[in-house]
This record gives sequence, C-alpha cells and structure tokens, in this order.
Amino acid sequence: MNKPATTMINGFDASRLSSLPERERSMIERRQAMLGPSYRLFYENPLHLVRGDGVWLYDPDGNAYLDTYNNVPSVGHCHPRVVAAIAEQAAVLNTHTRYLDEKILDYSEKLLATFPDEMNRVMYCCTGSEAVDLAMRLACYYTGGTGIIITENAYHGTTAAAAAISPSLGPNMPLGMHVITVPAPDAYRADGKDVGETFAEEVSKAIAFMRRHGIKPAAFIADSIFSTDGIFSEPAGFLKKMLDVVHEAGALYIADEVQPGFGRTGSHMWGFMRHGIVPDIAVMGKPMGNGLPIAAAVMKGDVQERFGRDIRYFNTFGANHVSIAAANAVLDVIHDEDLMGNAQSTGNYMLEGMRKLQQHFDCIGDVRGAGLFLGLEFVKDRQSRAPDGQRSLAVVNRMRERRVLISAAGIHGNTLKIRPPLPFGKDHADIFLKTLEEVLHETQ
Repeated sequence: MNKPATTMINGFDASRLSSLPERERSMIERRQAMLGPSYRLFYENPLHLVRGDGVWLYDPDGNAYLDTYNNVPSVGHCHPRVVAAIAEQAAVLNTHTRYLDEKILDYSEKLLATFPDEMNRVMYCCTGSEAVDLAMRLACYYTGGTGIIITENAYHGTTAAAAAISPSLGPNMPLGMHVITVPAPDAYRADGKDVGETFAEEVSKAIAFMRRHGIKPAAFIADSIFSTDGIFSEPAGFLKKMLDVVHEAGALYIADEVQPGFGRTGSHMWGFMRHGIVPDIAVMGKPMGNGLPIAAAVMKGDVQERFGRDIRYFNTFGANHVSIAAANAVLDVIHDEDLMGNAQSTGNYMLEGMRKLQQHFDCIGDVRGAGLFLGLEFVKDRQSRAPDGQRSLAVVNRMRERRVLISAAGIHGNTLKIRPPLPFGKDHADIFLKTLEEVLHETQ
C-alpha cells in the first residue's frame, strides 16, 4: 500500500491526538500551534525523549528504549569524548573559516586520508542538504549541464534544490524540470538478471531521454545503499557499470554518503568503496559531528578548481571550531573503538538472525544489507512478492511499544530500516532479534 500523499512512512496521524495521554497530547497541541503541520512525528504513539546514552534513549519516566534506528549519533548518543571535545573548544574559540586556523587543516587531512587519492578537496557546510546543494552546483558548473538523474524514491535533503531531487517527500513536492528518475536496483525482484547491467541500462535510458529533450546531463546522485528506496546493497560492485555510463555521457557521479558513510557498512569507511568505484563528488552530513551540525562535500580536484577560481564560497557556520572539534572526535572514536569492525561483525550477526526468522515466517520476503545498515522486507506472499506495507508499520509500532526503535523504508513502506548507532553490539542485537520474533508471532 502506497503511503498517502500528505503523510510519511511511520508518521503520527494527528487524527489520533485525542487518544493520547494528556502530557503528550498537550505537547503535540503546542507543537502544532507553533511549528505548524510540516513537522511530523514518528510512531502511532509519539515518543517523548529526554536523555540518550550510547545505544539507549530514555523517556521522562526513566524507561529505556533500544535505539536500532538513528544514524546521526554515529558513535553513540552523548559519547563522552565528543561531548568533551565540544565543551573544551566552546570555552576557547568558535568562529568562521575566514581566519587562519590549524584545526580545520588537521581535520581536513585526516578526513581526506579516508578517501581515494583522487578525491583531494573538501568544502564544508552545516547540513547534508547544503552539501547536496553544493555538489549539484559544482556538477552543473563543471559539466555545463542541468540534467540530474535520481532513483524513484530517493531522499537527498530539504533545501529547494535538494528537495527537488527527493521524490520520497511525496507527490506534493514537485521534482525539478530537468530531473529524471530511474528504478532502484532491486536484486530481490531481478529474476536472475544482472542488477548492475539493468541499472546501467536504466541510467542510459534516462540520459537518452534528456538528450532527446535538449537537456545536457550534469550528474547522477544516489547513496550506495539506496536507503529510502528500500535498502539495496547487493551484490557489491553493481554500481561500476552505472559509473561508466555516467562518465561516457560527460556527467558526474555524486555519492550521497550521509547515511552509508563513516564506516556504517562495516567493510569500508564509505559506502561507494564497497563497489570498487571512485565518485566525482561525495557528500556527508548528519553522523559527521555525532549530531552537531557539520557537513561536507569531498571531490576530485579538477571538479572544484574552476568553480573555486570563479565563484566565491563561504558558509558562516560550516566548519566552525566547535563543529570541527566534534567531527575530529568522531573520527578518533571510530578508529580507536574499532566501530567499523563492530559494524561488520554485529551486522553479520543480525543478518544471520533475521535469516533464521525468515525460515519460520512466510511474510519475510527478503533480508539484506551491509554492516549496521540492514533491511527486512515484508511481502503478502513469496510467490508474488507483493509488498506488505501494513505489516511493516504494524511491526514498527509494536516494537516501539516494546521499547525497541526502528522505522521503515521503500516506496511502499514495507521494508524495516535497521540502522543503529555504531557501538550497537551482539547483546543489543539479541534484544532486537528476540523482540522482533515476539512481534512477528503477534502480527501473523
């Protein structure tokens, strides 16, 4: 079942307001009055949180919720090293990048060292949306084109330009005039066809359509795990043929690493690396500062060179001292605590556990993912593979009531989106798997 045009997957239905306890009802009424209807809440019964610690979140009554969803606090909620770095720097200096400072240079060297050698320039901003906006400006200026190719249920941000390439925001958010969508690379429904070949063919068709209408291609943008399309991770390497098609057309590939980046896929620091490719631009955001606003675009030097000479770029808060301190601490924690190794081992453990459940529950059509970015797809029956979004949302909300937090993804909302903070361990995975099994029995 498709999500209604005015709602979002796993969104609170405001018509249920009267059924909530007075405390939460009052907060929502105040929220609606001041923030307006655009601000949506998760879950049938919205969650009121007051504290976070590692992979746990707490409500005002002291109840603990296992966070199996939030990638923003990538190294864990309120990690003490990140908190200390923020506090120490805030007590010393916090200003912009138009003064010389060693800290931004030291962090930039550390960040760029995680990328292929060709990607040797970085530009900073505050949010992933801004980074996407900047990346598209760079691509259009470099290529002279205006055409952008995206997947059918992509999400890339909330600025005017980023929202215009984010069909997952719903049909009331118009796409850009020169934006073309292609189907996501769904291996579960590939029927034996080469996923990479099929995906490259779809991108090639989109380029041909653009040219037929006098539009010069500028870029293809996607995150390498296709998170909002339904989490499509396999087989590793399937993006190679797409990249060849994009480059042959004179366009660039922008890798949106806001969700799969910073070691989340376990085997590599950046999601695109699983595919053995080098994008022209990569953008990153939310997890970069563990929740503190900082984002960036990393690109090949030649992509930025003429833009940098011709166009002045400045972002008042991008890469301010406090945000850089937080980002630096995040990289140190990922390395020192081997969070990539943990993402891989715990992710594999969770995949194994979910595949065991798949053997006992016919409603589970597919289990997939990489590291701590996993998807479990519900279908009405395995023969037709018809998506079952109602079951998915029932599971999400039943698990929330049992204090395990997840959400859903995909154009039909039928895939569980499992994306916990990187310290999430096997003991936490056991809680998740046990709760999931109990809920599946309840919703049969």
